[in-house]
Amino acid sequence: MSNPPADDFTRSTSEPSDPRALGAGKLGMAIFLISLSVLFAGSLAGYLIIRFRAQSWRGADMPPLPTGLWLSTVMLIACSVAIHLALVKTRKDQPHAARRALVVGFALGLAFLINQALNWMSLAEAQLGPTARSLYAFTFYMLTGLHAAHVVGGLIQLSVVTTRAFRGRYSAAVHPGVTYAAMYWHFLDVVWLVMFFVMLMLS
Repeated sequence: MSNPPADDFTRSTSEPSDPRALGAGKLGMAIFLISLSVLFAGSLAGYLIIRFRAQSWRGADMPPLPTGLWLSTVMLIACSVAIHLALVKTRKDQPHAARRALVVGFALGLAFLINQALNWMSLAEAQLGPTARSLYAFTFYMLTGLHAAHVVGGLIQLSVVTTRAFRGRYSAAVHPGVTYAAMYWHFLDVVWLVMFFVMLMLS
């Protein structure tokens, strides 16, 4: 797993924004997200192949997907909304509101990971832990674990961006780091919604 870019292309907020640098940064971030899309698409394709080739999937004695995944979905969407709000407030030169939104976004991202851990524990308590001989359990942990690993990377990125925001590094003219964070977390949202829908329909 590679951490998403967190830095910007300027040394201080007193420097004017360079549209070419910002454009290059957005392009780099887009290429990075496309490469991650290939990874997730390959993993999802593997899940579908295993699912449709399996002679048995989820037996009558096996629990359904944890209901806590719905709460995880709400948390992740709210996290993405908070970070987008931080970008909007930064563009409006409202640093205090932007910082609050970034902190809220970080807290929601962390809460998402904690809730995912609880979801994994609930399945493990039903004798379907990561080492269980069940394709149903294995693919669940594979997909959600892969996504969670990239959420961890996003939190590292977001912590850097939030720290720089509190140091006054961003303004309406210079805020690439916040832009990249918003792009990354929106991407995580889309990936999660696709994965969750597929798992929900095929469980």
